[in-house]
Amino acid sequence: MDFEKMCFFLSFSQKNVQKLFFKLVKTCYTILIRSERMVIFLRRNAMQDLINWKSDEERKPLILKGARQVGKTWLMKEFGQNCYNSSVYFNFDEEDELKSVFEANKNPHRILELLSMIAGEKILPEETLIIFDEIQECPQALNALKYFKEKANNYHVIAAGSLLGTLLAKPKSYPVGMVNLLTICPLTFDEFLDAVVPTLYSYYESIQKGQQIEEIFHNRLLEAYNYYLIIGGMPECVASWIKYRDPSRIFQIHRELIEVYENDFSKHNGKVNSGRILMVFRSIASQLAKPNEKFMYGAVREGGRARDFEEAIEWLVSAGMLSRVYNVSKIEHPLAAFDKLDQFKLFLFDTGLLKHMAGIDNRAILLKSDYQFKGPLTENYVLQQLRPQFEVEPHYFSDKNHEIDFLLQYSTEIIPVEAKGGEDKSAPSFKRYLADCQPAHALRFSKRGYRKDGLITNIPLYLARKARTLL
Repeated sequence: MDFEKMCFFLSFSQKNVQKLFFKLVKTCYTILIRSERMVIFLRRNAMQDLINWKSDEERKPLILKGARQVGKTWLMKEFGQNCYNSSVYFNFDEEDELKSVFEANKNPHRILELLSMIAGEKILPEETLIIFDEIQECPQALNALKYFKEKANNYHVIAAGSLLGTLLAKPKSYPVGMVNLLTICPLTFDEFLDAVVPTLYSYYESIQKGQQIEEIFHNRLLEAYNYYLIIGGMPECVASWIKYRDPSRIFQIHRELIEVYENDFSKHNGKVNSGRILMVFRSIASQLAKPNEKFMYGAVREGGRARDFEEAIEWLVSAGMLSRVYNVSKIEHPLAAFDKLDQFKLFLFDTGLLKHMAGIDNRAILLKSDYQFKGPLTENYVLQQLRPQFEVEPHYFSDKNHEIDFLLQYSTEIIPVEAKGGEDKSAPSFKRYLADCQPAHALRFSKRGYRKDGLITNIPLYLARKARTLL
């Protein structure tokens, strides 16, 4: 019996879980990926953020940022289809002549009149969603968003674009304070589970703080976690797996995505040297493979220094390709006040892509072997699940006596986090810190069960996305 059928059987073997299955019938907002044979539903958590934006009286034009191929266009179109009477879609990369509308006009009502003519339908306030895609190709359109905010805010405007984050990192290149921003990331584990094994997701969704997780479900969820490490959260990869169940196709998609990203580096028109961007990007796996994982400029190129590569790093972080985690000099609130700006780690925005870049064989993950890169891959996964849950970016701590993988700022509390790729609970440095500082909460993510081990709450890796609700 294959993995998905087994999960289906197991879910109906428990009466209480059977009831939970019918929750899946409820209305949910999805991204549709259409293929010749089937329609694949990928529920995205960001849809609720879009719904909240629509109902906000202080709403401004919304910009979606994030790496290429994470699902921004699909999300905007599905939002328009499900939540508005109509939507109009304009792509500045495909329709170059659209730029003339914004080059010649600054009055939003005149712009709307022309866009209505182009779309062939009347654009109505509150009722029509106006979608601007690849807006970075038309700086005048990006700048025009402030006029919509000032003079036509009853019209709902949403925009996105590839590498848009690099523009947004420069305040003079867009209307600061006149737009709302929303970051779109690859599918998190809960979104992945809902798409791939919805019956198991119904059990996952029901897990609450302090709940005992039956061993049979614990094992199935760990297996799904291993699948996530291999497939990752890129929508195209998840859709391909649902349709074909073919690991070779996932490998091919990962390879092609990396090629697309590397081609983007060479095409960008900024002042940052594209060769250095490429060198930093290609060094990420080897940087994380080092004992302390700290980013070293000399590991990118022999003799390399900060001045050689800091702009390339900023570009990659702004583009949404990398996540930067700073070391802190003190484990105190507020964490950002104690950043060591010259000490940081860089992680990739998708764990599946990092697995591919590191060259990890699927058997190493599935057969529970202790491969060399298990620790960094686990940390990359945990970070990817934690970032959307907390307002303050995770940090880490490293000195002569202590090594803490992540620090979370939850209100005024600082929570130390240990990320373990297996069931081993030995972490002498982490335990030494707990003994010295006695924090109110301490989390260990591992393949062990959900339990309290002294001062440490052990949370299974598959529940990392629920960390905040389990505190």
